[in-house]
Amino acid sequence: MTTFAAEMRRILLFLTYTLLLASAVRAQSEPQQAPIYKWVHLDSTNLPIVWINLDGATVNRDTRVTARMTVLHNGDGQMNYADTVAHPGQHIDYRGYVGIRYRGNTSFSYSAKKPYSFRPIDRPLEQGGDWKKVSLLGMGKDSKWILLAPYNDKSMMRDMFAFEMARPWMEYTPDGRYCEVLVDGLYYGVFILTEQVSQGKSRLNLPDPGSEGDALTGGYLMEVDRTDEPTYRSKHFPRFSDGRLITSRVINYQYKFPDYEDLTPDQLDAIHSAIDRWEDVLDSDDYCDPVNGYSKYMDPMSFIDYQLAQELGHNVDGYRLSGKFYKNRDSVDPRFKMVLWDMNLCYGNSNYYNGYETTGWVYEYNDLLRPMAIMNLVPFWWQRLNSDPDYTSKLRARWAQYRRSNLSDSNWEATIDSIATLLTSGGAEQRNSLAYPKWGEYVWPNYYVSTDFADEIAFMKSWIRDRIAWMDQQLGYTPDPVDIKGDVNGDGEVNIADVNALIAMILAGQSSVAADVNGDGETGIADVNSLIDLILNG
Repeated sequence: MTTFAAEMRRILLFLTYTLLLASAVRAQSEPQQAPIYKWVHLDSTNLPIVWINLDGATVNRDTRVTARMTVLHNGDGQMNYADTVAHPGQHIDYRGYVGIRYRGNTSFSYSAKKPYSFRPIDRPLEQGGDWKKVSLLGMGKDSKWILLAPYNDKSMMRDMFAFEMARPWMEYTPDGRYCEVLVDGLYYGVFILTEQVSQGKSRLNLPDPGSEGDALTGGYLMEVDRTDEPTYRSKHFPRFSDGRLITSRVINYQYKFPDYEDLTPDQLDAIHSAIDRWEDVLDSDDYCDPVNGYSKYMDPMSFIDYQLAQELGHNVDGYRLSGKFYKNRDSVDPRFKMVLWDMNLCYGNSNYYNGYETTGWVYEYNDLLRPMAIMNLVPFWWQRLNSDPDYTSKLRARWAQYRRSNLSDSNWEATIDSIATLLTSGGAEQRNSLAYPKWGEYVWPNYYVSTDFADEIAFMKSWIRDRIAWMDQQLGYTPDPVDIKGDVNGDGEVNIADVNALIAMILAGQSSVAADVNGDGETGIADVNSLIDLILNG
């Protein structure tokens, strides 16, 4: 390609990107859309039912409006009936007012099914309603909730699958429950009622930052993202994979907790200074120093777990958008950590920026994105971390632990099958497909156009197999022909650490060959007893 042709291509790509952003801005003011087929009837379902009554209000993205919400759930494995007159005595998990608005960027702008953010309130907003913390569908009490609206992810499970694969490893991973939603009596399809990543006691458990001393050092939640909200600009430029600076781009961090308008000047200075100290050290010649290097300011294992989740999914947005990182008070833990979010374009679901490929590292994507005039690039953190032999050694060891436990071939496939059964056994997927008939049709940004739900699941499984095989090769992991009984965490030894890993696996509802210590084909509390006996008696 000639220099002139290359420059024209960059200009056209930049104009296309600008038009897409303009379209997204216009869409923010559009009223809510009903599904294409309004006559989908919900009689009974194995999923919780959520009714939203707007009473004439119009949902928008900018401000919350009052709605009445009812959540019905008779328990896991039980059927839920939409006709509460014919089926009295059902369990109402929540009934009350909520402040609701649309949320999301591309998930909002390019989807017929819109995601919502809602907060339970004690009375209508017009009457001065206050937020209240509630427990929903067995999830911990909080006032911040989200209804994800899987649309371009035709499997409807990429977010949930990613969360389940990361849950045993990361300090916090959002929890969620599938449900079927009706708005003003119209069927709106399958949604995921999920925790919003926030500071609450059942979430990140971050304290409110104080005004001085140790209380001023935390807690804070920030996010690598766009500039559509107030941001703090990093003093360090993104880089190419060879370390060269990209001085025409900057990295911006949005304020997620506390909100920007709630932060005092001293608190702003505190979180800005903490970010600067961390990034200055990470960019220094002595960044690998075991005492005063980057590990003093960031938790390497948290970043490793985040990286492995993004790389497994080959998430083209994973590092440069929705990259949430947080900090507790120094007295608790002075290091920054990561938390997972926004995984719906993973596992072969994206046809842009080569997201469909099963090879290549996403943390090196600046090499691809920079010539395309993309504004949001990958922060320099990842290039620096992956140039540290100690970090990459820990990364390889962690991957081996994954592969010997919850990411074993049998377990990750069983997880997908379990979610698929949940979505199909009570007819939820079929009803959703009637409301949004899109099988055999391209939906942005799909790479593979599946013919039905089973075809989509088969593609996703095939893609993950190929991606895991490539990562196994790159990270030097050779699958063991036989799992070691009791080596639940996959470190090659059987000790008390495996007891903790086994308990975490049981609580997460997961299983593996190594975790089935007593050989009864299940993973449960009996295996804990067998594991303790194995450790004590060899």
